[in-house]
Amino acid sequence: MKKIGLLGGTFDPPHIGHLIMAEEVCEKLQLDEVWFIPVNVPPHKEASTTHGEHRLEMVKRAIEGNKHFKLEPIELKRKGISYTVDTVKQLKDKHPKHTFYFIIGADMVEYLPKWHQIKELVQLVQFVGVNRTGYKVKSDFNVIEVPIPFVDISSSQIRDRVGEKITTKYWLPDSVRRYIREQDLYGKK
Repeated sequence: MKKIGLLGGTFDPPHIGHLIMAEEVCEKLQLDEVWFIPVNVPPHKEASTTHGEHRLEMVKRAIEGNKHFKLEPIELKRKGISYTVDTVKQLKDKHPKHTFYFIIGADMVEYLPKWHQIKELVQLVQFVGVNRTGYKVKSDFNVIEVPIPFVDISSSQIRDRVGEKITTKYWLPDSVRRYIREQDLYGKK
């Protein structure tokens, strides 16, 4: 039986904050792996305008070299709105012996009561909340809190910086920065 962390997101683009979060949770909870799951259409925010193939490739490049990190394209293959409960059910059917830990930021911990089928979901997966500036990891649901170093950057900041031709060095893995440049992603249209 493996202990698997699940980290969902638009990953538009994946940045060092995502990687630090995954590594810290993996280490502190002694997980076997963390699976990065790019969403198709997030239910709680605007859909990404960057094609799923680009986001998959950027995640693949961001996590290469870390034997504990895997890419799981389940939500992009499924199409439609990416409800976590559907994803977890599929993964549990496919891997019945694994124990899953769904990693979320403190902003999403506060939002948990509004998640689709949350009462069923909390029976299927253990939530793990990580600290985020301006939010607390407090919930009526069972959430394991894992403190991580604050890395207060976001994908939207990175997209803005790329569009304005401001450096993203040290914000992104070099392989992701190269891919963004090669594919001309996030430039002002």
